[in-house]
Amino acid sequence: MKNSNFDSLDWNKQGGLLPAIIQDANNLSVLMLGYMNREALEATQKDNLVTFFSRSKQRLWKKGETSGHVLSVVSIEADCDNDTLLIQAIPAGPTCHLDRASCFECAPENFIGDLDALLAKRQTEMPEGSYTTKLFQSGVRRIAQKVGEEGVETALAAVAQDDNDLLNEASDLVYHLMVLLRSRGLDWNAVQENLKKRHQ
Repeated sequence: MKNSNFDSLDWNKQGGLLPAIIQDANNLSVLMLGYMNREALEATQKDNLVTFFSRSKQRLWKKGETSGHVLSVVSIEADCDNDTLLIQAIPAGPTCHLDRASCFECAPENFIGDLDALLAKRQTEMPEGSYTTKLFQSGVRRIAQKVGEEGVETALAAVAQDDNDLLNEASDLVYHLMVLLRSRGLDWNAVQENLKKRHQ
């Protein structure tokens, strides 16, 4: 887990509390905003589950302590003024008490991140009847062959078919590529990080 150096956090600016923005580590959507005091941050770091200071209850409050929809911490970062925290986490269920993924109904998200997380779940659980399960069971060589086939079909659609056909073929290509990456123990984030390095 990547953490900032919290020694210089400005606890005095807002009466001992820091706003903590929670972001889904898979699709980067903003899930909620809570507040932390020193004890809440220490508890969060200790068990890697997001714990807030509840201003209404005046006590520490572990997110999901009743519902089971905990937030598993991936990283914690302080902002440039050291008075706000950004926490990336993996939600175990809906974050909002209205049973929505986010407390912000129209929070933007990255569907590719959601799809990659679903593929990881399929690879672990291997549900019967799933096309993705069938692909994983067929092995790397067969999945690689499918990527090659979809690549050719995408290229042909680009020169000989309409935009809708191209989009459909490109979607098939990306999906099969993501399955191939998972079958090799990689994920879409690894591709993004590699692209970032090459772009620098």
